[in-house]
Order: sequence, then C-alpha cells, then structure tokens
Amino acid sequence: MIIFEMAISLLRCCIFSSLLIFLSFFTLAQSNEASNNTSAVSPVDAQLIQAAKDAYIFGYPLVMMEITRRVMTNYEKATDRGAPMNQIFRKETFPDEKFNTVVKPSCDTYYALAWIDLGQEPFVLEIPNTNGRFYLLPILDAWTNVIASPGKRTTGTASQKFMITGSHWKGKIPRQMTELHSPTNMAWMVGRTQVNSREDGASVVKAIQQSYRLTPLSSYRKRYDPPRSKVDSLISINPPLKQVYEMPVEVYFNLLNQLMVDNPPFPADSAILKRVGPLGISPGRTFDLKKFSDNVQDSIISIPLWFKKYMADLANKKQKINGWTVYRGLGEYGIRYDFRAMISNRGLGANLDADALYPSSTTDADGDKYDGAKYRYVLHFDAGKLPPANAFWSLTMYGMDNFLVANPINRFAIGDRNDLKKNSDGSLDIFIQKDSPGEERASNWLPAPAAPFNLTLRIYWPEEAVLNGSWIPPAVVKVQ
Repeated sequence: MIIFEMAISLLRCCIFSSLLIFLSFFTLAQSNEASNNTSAVSPVDAQLIQAAKDAYIFGYPLVMMEITRRVMTNYEKATDRGAPMNQIFRKETFPDEKFNTVVKPSCDTYYALAWIDLGQEPFVLEIPNTNGRFYLLPILDAWTNVIASPGKRTTGTASQKFMITGSHWKGKIPRQMTELHSPTNMAWMVGRTQVNSREDGASVVKAIQQSYRLTPLSSYRKRYDPPRSKVDSLISINPPLKQVYEMPVEVYFNLLNQLMVDNPPFPADSAILKRVGPLGISPGRTFDLKKFSDNVQDSIISIPLWFKKYMADLANKKQKINGWTVYRGLGEYGIRYDFRAMISNRGLGANLDADALYPSSTTDADGDKYDGAKYRYVLHFDAGKLPPANAFWSLTMYGMDNFLVANPINRFAIGDRNDLKKNSDGSLDIFIQKDSPGEERASNWLPAPAAPFNLTLRIYWPEEAVLNGSWIPPAVVKVQ
C-alpha cells in the first residue's frame, strides 16, 4: 500500500465545564486547531475513529462503483448515456463539457460500457473482427481491479467470444469461449475503441461498436431482445462523486456492509476487516452510529469532509517530474487501499498500465499552477521524442473539477491523429491558451479556459520506455 501523510479528522474539543462560559467566545476560532488534537479523546476512542477512517477508505471504491452503477443503469432502454443492467450502452460521439458522469472522460475513443450482474448466471461477450483497429474491453470487479482486458494488445483483433462468470458460478465453459472470472458479482465493462476522426467514428468505429454483444448464457444462440427496465425516480441523477461526498456516513457504512455480501473482500483484506469489525463494519452487518460516544460520533460524521481533503493531499504529494505526475500499478491494487481510493476518486475505471498510462499535470515548468486567464503555454517535444505509443497518444484539457471545459472550437483534446504541424527541425509545439495562436498555429492549438486548469496526456498501449519511466513528458512552459 502506498502510504501517504495521514490527515487528521475534525474532532470537537473537550472543555472542562468550569471553563465553558469563559471559553465560549473562542470555541469557533479554535475548532480547527482542536480538531487536530488527538489528545482530546481517549486512546480507545482515538482507535475507533482511526478505524472508521480506515474503513471509509477501504470501502470507497465499492461504494463509488455502486453509486455510479445506479446512475448509469437507471434507464428504460439503452441510450448513449446509460443502459439497464446487463446491457451495453455505446457512446458514439465524443463527450463535451456537459458530460459529468465520470471524471476525466476520454476524447480519443468511443465507449462501450456495461454493468453486469453475475449473481444469477454468466454472460457471453462477443467481439467482432476489428481489422487491426485498436480497442480494449477491460472488465473490472466491484473493487475496481481489472480482472481481464480483452483487446488488440492482449487477444488480437480477430473475432472472439468470452464468458464472464461470477464469484459462485461453477460449470462447463462452452467450446471456443474463454472464461473471464470475476471474484465479485458486480462487474463493469469499460470498453474503448480508437477513433481517428469524426468521419472515422461515424462509419468504421460505430459499426465495430454495434457488433459488441452481451448475452445471458441462458439466451445464447437464441433470439434475445434486451428487456426494458423501469426507471426509478428516487435515484439521484447528480454526479456520483458528489453523491458519495454528501452521503451520511451511517448510510455509507451500511451500504458498504450490504455490498460486501455479493462482492466479498479478498483473503488479503483479513487484517483490515479484523480492525474495523468492532465498529460493525462487515459483510451483512448493521452499522449503528448511536452506539458510540458523542466525541466518536461527531468525528465519524465528519469523515467525508476529512476524506475529501485527504484525497487532495495524496494527489498533491505525489512526486512530479517536469510538472507531470504518473501513477503506476493501476487496476491491480492489492492492499494499497489509500491508492485505490484515490484512483477511484480521481478517475474511476482506470486501465492497466500496459493498456494506457495517463500522466497528469497541474503545474508548469516554474512550478506555478496553470491559469488560462493569466498565461499562455507551450508543450514542446523535441524531434523523435513524441510520446512512445504502440497505439496513439493525446493531450486533454480539463477544468479543476476534472471535467471538460467549453471552448470556441469544441476541441477538448489534441494528439497524433490531428493534423499537427511540426517545426522545420522535426520538433512539435502544442499551444495551450485561451485565445487562438493565429491561423498558422491553429492546428496545434489546445484551447484553455480563462481559469485554472489541468492536463492529462494519454498514452495508449505505451512502449517500454513509458512503462519503465525512462521517457517522461517535457515540462509545459509559459510563453513570455
């Protein structure tokens, strides 16, 4: 587990009753300082509070997956924004600034996604011959581990059939099928297919995506019309990230307990389960906040606020090289609970490193945070030093909320599939600014907002130099 500096939760200070009136005027001013004073509670209470924080971090990916599933599956039939359970929904246009379901959406690929319930039976996934086209269809378990990643890198581009099985299924795999076993009954397919242009997407890629098929095993080789579902008006349409932040902690822990029944923790999780069990956090149990002292209750209630800051602190403390942060070991988390929670918080549905790496940047070569209202920037690649990708690469602009931002030319990303103009020496400049750099440079312009922003460099099927860290992106510099 990657260990990060532990932020301390908000705790009410304990004040002797004889001094209460005298100190009442100072209580608000001192609350933040007192909340960081672990001596304000007994050692036993302090252990309970820390265990509750650990439990919140441990369960965050599972809860985040569930809330995202609810939002994405609350549809009568498949649309380009969601579909009922066990049905593929295909995003066959690029996302724009209105898309807010998943943070840091990709503008390089069309999506084919499905939330799958494996509790009753397996599902058959059929993939057409993509004729050399790059695609990947990673399957995530409920804890956000990538259990398998069919695609050009791993299984080639010929037509294929897979059978996705759940945690309790036992049976015979049909001939000419490959089993993809999920240790949890909730599974999420986050498919991506390379798009080279809007025209390419509308013709070639759309046809490929329409040929991805997901069928219950009991209906395989039969006529199968995906059933319509009933929309639940009680399910919030707010972004999942916002919903989880605002979820009362008692609701959070009881949802976690419920989810762990069909999506059990792993044997390696036994240590943390033993630590949080006395709180009432365990598969199928009920978490009762009222059984704790007032101090402990108040501290547990404040954990979501603490968690939000802690996630930001973790992201900020990651070592940067040339202003870029590269997270490695995605999709295979083990007991790295803090890291797993941070990735779920910052970019749910992360790929395996070998499929894609996403260096991200919030600061320029001078260490200053990006701000399109104040500066213009350039990202310069020397000749022969473009991102080493077996598939393709791109640079995407995001606002500080990690969603796309509106711009006058509706260009949210730029990369090797654009008609980029190289300099006479073979080097390449990408101009990052709010105003057009002029007609001669417009092809290399990535529009920025008149506000702070951040950048993500996507490298699909990265070469070994990216994986081992010998190639790193150059720093983004201010234009004087």
